[in-house]
Amino acid sequence: MSSTDQYLEFVLDLLGELDDVAHRKMMGEYVLYYRSKVVGGIYDDRFLLKVTPASERLLPEAPRVIPYEGAKEMLLVEIEDRDALFDVISAMWEELPAPKQRKKK
Repeated sequence: MSSTDQYLEFVLDLLGELDDVAHRKMMGEYVLYYRSKVVGGIYDDRFLLKVTPASERLLPEAPRVIPYEGAKEMLLVEIEDRDALFDVISAMWEELPAPKQRKKK
């Protein structure tokens, strides 16, 4: 099942306090970026975040789910608290690797 544009808009609204949030549609789902780093995605109309020390600490009750076969576990976001999401994603950003530079052809 693919994620809907309506659910994407709902999640983007939740993340409205963050500057520089972007998304990319991939195979009917959405990858979410914060300040150019992948923080999570929307899979089957579920908002998922990468597992990092900060996301685990700040979302201790979040269930772990596998977004698709072969993927790493992610945290299912079940809260709608914009301030809490701001804190989680801001803290995660420090722990995530820098985006890989693409080679120019």
